Amino acid sequence: MTQARIPRIKRQLDGVLLFDKPLELSSNTAMQKVRWLYGAEKAGHTGTLDPLATGLLPICFGEATKYTIALLDADKGYRATIRLGQKTTTGDAEGEVIETRQVSVNEAQVSAVLASFLGESQQLPPMHSAIKHQGKPLYEYIRKGETVERELRQITIHDLKLERLQGEELEFSVLCSKGTYVRTLAEDIGEALGCGGHLIALRRTSIGEFGLNEAHTLAQLEVMGAAERDACLMPLDRLVLNLPSLELDSVQATRLARGQRLGLSDNHPDGKRRLYAEGRFIGLGELVEGRLSPSRLLSSVAKAAAIPNSA
Repeated sequence: MTQARIPRIKRQLDGVLLFDKPLELSSNTAMQKVRWLYGAEKAGHTGTLDPLATGLLPICFGEATKYTIALLDADKGYRATIRLGQKTTTGDAEGEVIETRQVSVNEAQVSAVLASFLGESQQLPPMHSAIKHQGKPLYEYIRKGETVERELRQITIHDLKLERLQGEELEFSVLCSKGTYVRTLAEDIGEALGCGGHLIALRRTSIGEFGLNEAHTLAQLEVMGAAERDACLMPLDRLVLNLPSLELDSVQATRLARGQRLGLSDNHPDGKRRLYAEGRFIGLGELVEGRLSPSRLLSSVAKAAAIPNSA
């Protein structure tokens, strides 16, 4: 007789894991596998990667999901490989080849073309993307043989370097703003070289200040014990270290937790602040003309409201 499977107990867990997503897994499938390993009640990922892409995929547990906007807005780094001389229906290796051209380029030509893409420009998102039109992602329209008019997006290419040119393969690294489609960039580079091309490999190497050197693979996590896996998690405030911090005393923390605004005597400039009470991160606040309001506080901040006065 087969023993019934005991449901895995889910626990409340707060933190951020820098995950190195493997090939052929969707971002959601990868996130669910990691969530199961941790037994986490709530999890989400930031910055979707296609199944054919690998690399950095931050996974946020519990209250960390409140602060993912910092990662979504951050610049991102990639290592990409183009197959020159072939255009496909999707702009990557998943599509069918629709055009073949001869390839005759050298490193000097490629470097000059890459340099021409630096700076601000406008990019047309591909139809094979998750951008929504009238509530549906674009890829649903293309599956039905339909196309819709798309708006150009303002993007910035901060850095673009040739890493390898071997035969019909061109490998480059790029640092770009949010919203940049590397697949479209690869196609545009191929066109600028006069031979066309499509993306055959993509690896995300960085998001903002975070890099693959801090990331963990699924294979690594699977052989760890629970305590070792938990030690891989970063604290919540790592997501918002770009914001200036503000330390509150127990009375101020209690008032803010109750939704009250605080008047600050110091001459602080307006803007978002990381908030701490007795050295513990409690969330974000918004400072306007010397008045501090709660912005995104932790759900557990009610505990801060119960901190007794030290006087």
